[in-house]
Amino acid sequence: MTEKTIFITGANSGFGLAIASAAAQMGHKVIGTVRSEAAHARFLEKVPTASTVLCDVTEFERIQPVVGHVYEEHGPVDVLINNAGYGHEGVIEESSLDDMRRQFDVNVFGAVAVAKAFIPRFRERRSGFIVNVTSMGGMITMPGIGYYCGSKFALQGISEVMRSEMAAFGVHVTTLCPGSFRTDWAGRSMVRADRSIADYDALFNPIREARQAVSGKQLGNPEKLATAVLNLIESDNPPPQLLLGSDAFRLVSERIARLKQELDAWKPVTLSTDG
Repeated sequence: MTEKTIFITGANSGFGLAIASAAAQMGHKVIGTVRSEAAHARFLEKVPTASTVLCDVTEFERIQPVVGHVYEEHGPVDVLINNAGYGHEGVIEESSLDDMRRQFDVNVFGAVAVAKAFIPRFRERRSGFIVNVTSMGGMITMPGIGYYCGSKFALQGISEVMRSEMAAFGVHVTTLCPGSFRTDWAGRSMVRADRSIADYDALFNPIREARQAVSGKQLGNPEKLATAVLNLIESDNPPPQLLLGSDAFRLVSERIARLKQELDAWKPVTLSTDG
C-alpha cells in the first residue's frame, strides 16, 4: 500500500465515515467535507487524524475555492471519493419538482461540480482516481424512488464519459454501486414525500414499510465496503463500475437478463428502421 491523500465528500456519516475511518487507520491522509461545525466535531471524534473542510456540495461557487485551499494546505490529492448524497422516497406523481431539483442538486450537480474541481489538477499531474458513489439504483429501478434512481442513472452515465475522457491522462474513474447496507440511507437521511393518492397504496405502502423495517439490519457491512474501496484505489486496472453487495449483484444481473430478452424480442422492429 502506498500512502495517499484522499478527499471524501459527506465524510461524517455512512459510507463516507466508514471509508475515512478505514483509510486513516491504514495510514492514508484523509480530508473530509462536513456541512457544519457540529458535524466537524463529531467527525474528528471518530477520525481524529483526519482534516476537515466545511463544504456543502450544492454551494457550487464555493467548491473550486475550497479545493484550491485544500491543495495549498495539504498538497496534491490522489483520490476523490465523491460520496455526498441522499435518498428521496416518493411516488413520482406525489413528489414535487422542487424535491427532484434538490435530489439532483446534491446527487448529480454537486458530485459533478466537485469532480470538475479536481479534473484539471488530476489531468495536469497525469495521475488521480475519482470514485463516484452511485448505487445499484443507478443500474436498476424500483417503484417509489424514481428521483433517486434518476439521479444515480445520471451520475452513472456522466461517470462513464468522464472515465473515457480522462483515461489518456492516467486518471481512473470508477462508479461505486452499493446495494443495501447498514447506513442511515433508509432511515434518518431519507427524505420522504407525503402520501396523498390512495390509488398507489397497494403498490407503494408495502415497499415503504419493508424498507423501514429492514433499516439498520441490511446485509451490507459498511466496514467491508470501506475495505473494498481501499483495495480498489490500489488497482492499476479498476473497473468502470464496481457492484458491492449480493443483492446488487443479483438485481443487476436480473435486469441485464431481462434487457437481453427485450432486445431479442423486439430485434426485428429495431432493425426495420435502417435504410
